[in-house]
Amino acid sequence: MFLKKLFLTGAAASLFGSAVFATDCGPSGQSVRILASDFPAIHAVAGTAEQNCAASASEFTRNHTTEARQIMNAALTPNPAEYTSVIVANSTLTQLMNDGLVRPLNDLVDKYGSNLPKNLMITIDDNIMAVAFMANSQHLFSRTDILKQAGVDSVPATYSEMISAAKAIRDAGIMEYPIVMNMKTGWNVGESFNLVFLAHGGEFFKAGTAEPSVNSAAGIAALNTLKQLVGYAHPDHLTQASNETQAIWEAGEAALGIMWGSRGSVILDDEGSSEKVTSNTVLSSAPSVEPGGLPGATLWWDGFTISKNVSDAEAEATFAALASALNAEMVAANNDDAIWLLEGFKPGAAAAGVSATAQGGAVPYPMLPQIGLLHNALGAELADFLKGDESAEKALADVEAAYITAAKEEGFLQ
Repeated sequence: MFLKKLFLTGAAASLFGSAVFATDCGPSGQSVRILASDFPAIHAVAGTAEQNCAASASEFTRNHTTEARQIMNAALTPNPAEYTSVIVANSTLTQLMNDGLVRPLNDLVDKYGSNLPKNLMITIDDNIMAVAFMANSQHLFSRTDILKQAGVDSVPATYSEMISAAKAIRDAGIMEYPIVMNMKTGWNVGESFNLVFLAHGGEFFKAGTAEPSVNSAAGIAALNTLKQLVGYAHPDHLTQASNETQAIWEAGEAALGIMWGSRGSVILDDEGSSEKVTSNTVLSSAPSVEPGGLPGATLWWDGFTISKNVSDAEAEATFAALASALNAEMVAANNDDAIWLLEGFKPGAAAAGVSATAQGGAVPYPMLPQIGLLHNALGAELADFLKGDESAEKALADVEAAYITAAKEEGFLQ
């Protein structure tokens, strides 16, 4: 399915609507089955929905997994689908819509969403396809005590400053591997490329087409920057995603990190780490190439969808349960777990990095039907370059070749 238009009204600040939600769980005796990522904020939303509506359901299950993106299409393809809802983000909604696996929500919003702010509706070609509730981005985490110990006077604002700071930390004998990033082979390494590529002014596709344009001066510069960064990362960086990078940070084994803002609250809290780490951790904007340049980041929203291949009664009960969770009480109880796009959110220290990144002009992750194919090609083809086994030009040529093959199979290219 081609995604031609995305209307998400206003910036993040304008999304803090005012609403009061009554607990209406829809038709009783239905099965509610939610697939979601394993983030504290997602647990908060799905858990509140369960607390509100499990008693009226025949069953209420939640599968929070780091593999949600990989399994969602296969899980929603059968009829009936394995799950009645998937909690998604920009790219995963596109992934599901391309296969026609989620249903328009207009009728359910009319029935159960009268108090949902209209600007939370992810609307494509006049169809509401998801309801957003939080924002996210990757950005810089810094240990100010270690920077000071290494003679670095300020938090890095550019990639060159970040690399120089990492070198100073290593040269001072403080840490051999001061940088941590989400670089696991596959989706994560593809996204890490995207961040640096956008900061270098890259365009994923030739204007108005599905023809790739990552094998470019911006793409080569991005790969060279990325390789410099991972030169200060642990040798196992190609196995590390969000859970691993968070653990490394909380263990005090990194001083500079590009990680998800949604990890900020758990990194800053008093569990799983030490006071020395948490009190000296500062969240700031994603780095840019030049001072004041475009942050190396993509802006994301997270929200819920309803599966197409379930009964209308199950769809209704699932929507009602999840809508019931999007209220000020849930936000107040979990304020620091996310950049909530809901009434009652009070930005704190954990929100500073995402807020600064957005204010710096970071762009949303593109909701294009073919973007997932390019992202997959990046994730599959960049490891050899990062290991030093091939040139940047060869790696990007391989990316474009893999993408073109897939895009032709899917009908995006002739």
